[in-house]
Amino acid sequence: MKRIYSIIVIALLLASLGIYNYIDGRQSEAMISNGGVSLQEFKPKAGQLSPSQQLPDLNDQVINFGSAQPKLQLINFWASWCGPCELEAPDLQKIHEKYSDSLVLYGVNATHNDRERQARQFVEDYKFTFDILFDREGDITNLYKVGTFPTSFLIDQDGVIRERINGVITLTEWERIIEQYM
Repeated sequence: MKRIYSIIVIALLLASLGIYNYIDGRQSEAMISNGGVSLQEFKPKAGQLSPSQQLPDLNDQVINFGSAQPKLQLINFWASWCGPCELEAPDLQKIHEKYSDSLVLYGVNATHNDRERQARQFVEDYKFTFDILFDREGDITNLYKVGTFPTSFLIDQDGVIRERINGVITLTEWERIIEQYM
Protein backbone atom coordinates (compact mmCIF):
# COMPACT_ATOMS: atom_id res chain seq x y z
CA MET A 1 0.00 0.00 0.00
CA LYS A 2 2.86 2.39 0.85
CA ARG A 3 4.43 1.59 -2.49
CA ILE A 4 1.27 2.70 -4.35
CA TYR A 5 1.24 6.00 -2.42
CA SER A 6 4.92 6.52 -3.20
CA ILE A 7 4.32 5.90 -6.90
CA ILE A 8 1.39 8.36 -6.90
CA VAL A 9 3.45 11.05 -5.15
CA ILE A 10 6.35 10.57 -7.57
CA ALA A 11 3.97 10.68 -10.55
CA LEU A 12 2.42 13.92 -9.26
CA LEU A 13 5.84 15.48 -8.75
CA LEU A 14 6.94 14.51 -12.26
CA ALA A 15 3.69 15.85 -13.73
CA SER A 16 4.15 19.12 -11.83
CA LEU A 17 7.72 19.43 -13.07
CA GLY A 18 6.56 18.77 -16.63
CA ILE A 19 3.86 21.45 -16.39
CA TYR A 20 6.35 23.94 -14.92
CA ASN A 21 8.85 23.28 -17.73
CA TYR A 22 6.11 23.64 -20.35
CA ILE A 23 4.95 26.99 -18.95
CA ASP A 24 8.52 28.23 -18.50
CA GLY A 25 9.33 27.22 -22.08
CA ARG A 26 6.31 29.09 -23.43
CA GLN A 27 7.32 32.21 -21.50
CA SER A 28 10.84 31.95 -22.86
CA GLU A 29 9.50 31.65 -26.41
CA ALA A 30 7.40 34.77 -25.82
CA MET A 31 10.49 36.70 -24.71
CA ILE A 32 12.01 37.22 -28.12
CA SER A 33 13.88 40.20 -29.46
CA ASN A 34 11.64 43.22 -30.02
CA GLY A 35 12.88 46.46 -31.54
CA GLY A 36 16.49 45.64 -30.71
CA VAL A 37 15.66 45.04 -27.04
CA SER A 38 15.74 41.53 -25.65
CA LEU A 39 12.48 41.20 -23.75
CA GLN A 40 14.08 38.50 -21.63
CA GLU A 41 16.56 41.08 -20.36
CA PHE A 42 14.06 43.96 -20.10
CA LYS A 43 14.16 45.58 -16.69
CA PRO A 44 11.65 48.43 -16.64
CA LYS A 45 13.55 51.11 -14.77
CA ALA A 46 15.00 54.54 -15.45
CA GLY A 47 17.70 54.42 -18.12
CA GLN A 48 16.39 51.23 -19.73
CA LEU A 49 15.32 51.27 -23.38
CA SER A 50 11.61 50.52 -23.64
CA PRO A 51 10.58 48.02 -26.33
CA SER A 52 7.88 48.83 -28.85
CA GLN A 53 4.50 47.43 -27.83
CA GLN A 54 1.00 47.22 -29.29
CA LEU A 55 -2.39 47.08 -27.58
CA PRO A 56 -5.96 47.68 -28.72
CA ASP A 57 -7.72 50.89 -27.75
CA LEU A 58 -11.38 51.45 -26.84
CA ASN A 59 -12.36 50.85 -30.48
CA ASP A 60 -10.07 47.81 -30.89
CA GLN A 61 -7.67 49.82 -33.06
CA VAL A 62 -4.08 48.74 -32.43
CA ILE A 63 -1.88 51.47 -30.95
CA ASN A 64 1.94 51.35 -30.95
CA PHE A 65 3.71 52.74 -27.90
CA GLY A 66 6.82 52.39 -25.80
CA SER A 67 9.60 52.91 -28.33
CA ALA A 68 11.02 56.12 -29.79
CA GLN A 69 8.34 58.65 -30.77
CA PRO A 70 8.34 62.38 -31.53
CA LYS A 71 6.82 63.18 -28.11
CA LEU A 72 7.37 62.14 -24.51
CA GLN A 73 5.16 59.22 -23.50
CA LEU A 74 3.46 58.73 -20.17
CA ILE A 75 2.28 55.14 -19.82
CA ASN A 76 -0.05 54.72 -16.86
CA PHE A 77 -1.10 51.22 -15.76
CA TRP A 78 -4.44 51.24 -13.90
CA ALA A 79 -7.53 49.22 -12.97
CA SER A 80 -11.11 50.37 -12.39
CA TRP A 81 -11.27 48.81 -8.90
CA CYS A 82 -8.12 50.66 -7.78
CA GLY A 83 -8.84 53.41 -5.24
CA PRO A 84 -5.56 55.27 -5.84
CA CYS A 85 -6.28 55.15 -9.60
CA GLU A 86 -9.52 57.02 -8.89
CA LEU A 87 -7.54 59.63 -6.96
CA GLU A 88 -5.13 60.30 -9.82
CA ALA A 89 -7.68 60.09 -12.66
CA PRO A 90 -8.57 63.82 -12.71
CA ASP A 91 -4.87 64.75 -12.65
CA LEU A 92 -4.12 62.47 -15.61
CA GLN A 93 -6.81 64.20 -17.65
CA LYS A 94 -5.36 67.60 -16.68
CA ILE A 95 -1.87 66.43 -17.69
CA HIS A 96 -3.21 65.30 -21.06
CA GLU A 97 -4.94 68.63 -21.64
CA LYS A 98 -1.95 70.72 -20.56
CA TYR A 99 0.84 68.81 -22.29
CA SER A 100 -0.80 67.22 -25.35
CA ASP A 101 1.51 69.19 -27.69
CA SER A 102 4.62 67.58 -26.23
CA LEU A 103 3.41 64.41 -24.44
CA VAL A 104 1.30 61.40 -25.37
CA LEU A 105 -0.57 59.79 -22.48
CA TYR A 106 -1.51 56.11 -22.68
CA GLY A 107 -3.75 54.67 -20.00
CA VAL A 108 -3.13 50.91 -20.00
CA ASN A 109 -5.97 49.07 -18.30
CA ALA A 110 -4.76 45.82 -16.74
CA THR A 111 -7.85 44.14 -18.18
CA HIS A 112 -6.67 40.67 -17.18
CA ASN A 113 -7.07 41.86 -13.54
CA ASP A 114 -10.17 43.93 -14.23
CA ARG A 115 -13.51 43.77 -15.99
CA GLU A 116 -13.64 45.54 -19.32
CA ARG A 117 -17.16 46.82 -18.73
CA GLN A 118 -16.09 48.50 -15.47
CA ALA A 119 -12.95 49.86 -17.16
CA ARG A 120 -15.04 51.44 -19.92
CA GLN A 121 -17.36 52.93 -17.30
CA PHE A 122 -14.35 54.32 -15.43
CA VAL A 123 -13.15 56.02 -18.64
CA GLU A 124 -16.61 57.48 -19.20
CA ASP A 125 -16.99 58.62 -15.57
CA TYR A 126 -13.67 60.48 -15.61
CA LYS A 127 -14.18 61.74 -19.18
CA PHE A 128 -10.76 60.59 -20.37
CA THR A 129 -9.81 61.98 -23.77
CA PHE A 130 -6.37 60.34 -23.99
CA ASP A 131 -5.65 56.88 -25.43
CA ILE A 132 -6.97 54.02 -23.30
CA LEU A 133 -5.47 50.63 -24.11
CA PHE A 134 -6.61 47.18 -22.99
CA ASP A 135 -4.04 44.64 -21.83
CA ARG A 136 -6.48 41.75 -21.98
CA GLU A 137 -3.89 38.99 -21.66
CA GLY A 138 -1.70 40.78 -19.13
CA ASP A 139 1.45 40.41 -21.24
CA ILE A 140 2.39 44.10 -21.21
CA THR A 141 1.57 44.53 -17.52
CA ASN A 142 3.83 41.55 -16.78
CA LEU A 143 6.56 42.78 -19.15
CA TYR A 144 6.71 46.12 -17.33
CA LYS A 145 6.62 44.21 -14.03
CA VAL A 146 3.63 46.12 -12.73
CA GLY A 147 2.47 44.63 -9.44
CA THR A 148 0.69 47.63 -7.93
CA PHE A 149 -1.70 50.15 -9.39
CA PRO A 150 -1.24 52.79 -10.50
CA THR A 151 2.26 52.47 -11.93
CA SER A 152 3.49 54.95 -14.52
CA PHE A 153 6.45 55.21 -16.86
CA LEU A 154 7.73 58.38 -18.49
CA ILE A 155 9.54 57.54 -21.73
CA ASP A 156 11.56 60.10 -23.68
CA GLN A 157 11.60 60.65 -27.45
CA ASP A 158 14.43 58.13 -27.85
CA GLY A 159 12.38 55.38 -26.17
CA VAL A 160 14.34 55.47 -22.91
CA ILE A 161 12.45 55.11 -19.64
CA ARG A 162 13.19 58.24 -17.62
CA GLU A 163 10.92 57.64 -14.63
CA ARG A 164 9.03 54.78 -13.03
CA ILE A 165 6.42 55.98 -10.55
CA ASN A 166 4.67 53.48 -8.31
CA GLY A 167 1.54 54.90 -6.73
CA VAL A 168 -0.04 58.33 -6.79
CA ILE A 169 1.84 61.62 -6.87
CA THR A 170 0.49 65.16 -6.87
CA LEU A 171 -0.27 67.11 -10.03
CA THR A 172 2.50 69.54 -9.08
CA GLU A 173 5.00 66.67 -8.87
CA TRP A 174 3.81 65.33 -12.25
CA GLU A 175 4.32 68.76 -13.80
CA ARG A 176 7.82 69.05 -12.33
CA ILE A 177 8.82 65.63 -13.66
CA ILE A 178 7.32 66.14 -17.13
CA GLU A 179 8.84 69.59 -17.58
CA GLN A 180 12.23 68.22 -16.57
CA TYR A 181 12.25 66.02 -19.69
CA MET A 182 10.63 68.41 -22.18
